[in-house]
Amino acid sequence: MSAPQIPPGGTIVQTFRQSFVDVPVDANKDNAVATTEFLDAAESLTTIFDALGSVAFSPVKSDILGNVKKLRDRQLAAPADSENIQDLCRNELKTKKHTATEGLTWLVRGLDFTCIALTQNVAKASEELADSFRGAYGQTLKPHHNFLVKPVFIAAMSACPYRKDFYAKLGSDPEKVKDELTVYLAALTKIVDLLKAFLDTKDAKW
Repeated sequence: MSAPQIPPGGTIVQTFRQSFVDVPVDANKDNAVATTEFLDAAESLTTIFDALGSVAFSPVKSDILGNVKKLRDRQLAAPADSENIQDLCRNELKTKKHTATEGLTWLVRGLDFTCIALTQNVAKASEELADSFRGAYGQTLKPHHNFLVKPVFIAAMSACPYRKDFYAKLGSDPEKVKDELTVYLAALTKIVDLLKAFLDTKDAKW
């Protein structure tokens, strides 16, 4: 994994091909989340794991990208029925399949895990990354992982770099990094919360 190239004076947020800040959400359609932009933003987020600089995070990155692919495959198979994430899942479930909907369930858990860890870490200047990621893991993915997967993720937490080394990779101006990450993570939190609420409805059950 090679860390993303930060432009001079910029931050990692500026390297994302798509930001969650710019993912359209249609309030008139029950907060429908635009499919293409959402999947591009989820894919872009995974470069943060490259900045963590440890191969231990490869399974986390692979998990997110694998679930993005399941949703993309469904979108390609039925583009007219997949303009937003919620409709994509509803229309897939009508066909008695649930590959993409299950993919969304795991993708949202992975995004929630990453979002909680980084939000906590940005907010608490004294907390090391490993502690933030461990706390987030317990709240999000751990209850759904079996005894084979848990050690892989726990190893990733232990391999986190020191916070000062990590943030130095995200941009040369610490305040700018903090400000841009805060805005980005707030947008991600909003979308994760919308999709978690959708996944709790009977529309998303198989």
